[in-house]
Amino acid sequence: MMAHTWQLFEGWLAQHWPEGLACLNPPASDAQIAQLEAQLAVKLPADFIACLKVHNGQSGSASIFDGMEFLSCEEIYRQWQVWQGLLDGGDFDDITSEPDDGIKDDWWNAKWIPFTHNGSGDHLCLDLDPDESGSVGQVISMWHDMEARELKATSFADYFQAYVSGLIAGEYVYAEAYGGIIKADEV
Repeated sequence: MMAHTWQLFEGWLAQHWPEGLACLNPPASDAQIAQLEAQLAVKLPADFIACLKVHNGQSGSASIFDGMEFLSCEEIYRQWQVWQGLLDGGDFDDITSEPDDGIKDDWWNAKWIPFTHNGSGDHLCLDLDPDESGSVGQVISMWHDMEARELKATSFADYFQAYVSGLIAGEYVYAEAYGGIIKADEV
């Protein structure tokens, strides 16, 4: 399923933005994925591992995922370390968020694994520590300066499939002025 969704995405990129296709990295190795899991002290969801085994993120800062960069294993860990350092330093001790149902009321959680980045401290994350009504591996938004924590999909596979379907349906477009793919109604 993941390989098929990637084929559709790659086909769209080849037709609409060949430079975007060229910035996708080769697959992550089992060793890279194991190292990331060890660094984060988590077991990544199988659907996300399948994604990394097609492309280990991207090189450069082009916006592959709706205005955001798709992070490699190495960059996932770097971004996570920044947030974990702030958490460990007590920066979020007295701050609460406004989470959708299924997401814990944390500003940051060590088991929120960023897989995108917009260059301003905002991410889509895999939530590996959901609230009681959530699903392990759900995709959430985490903006650095906003209280809202939004549920985007119940799994990475669901998120990615919906995103690629949206691309094919014209809900997203490549916009050179924005350096990547964004929602069509934002152009």
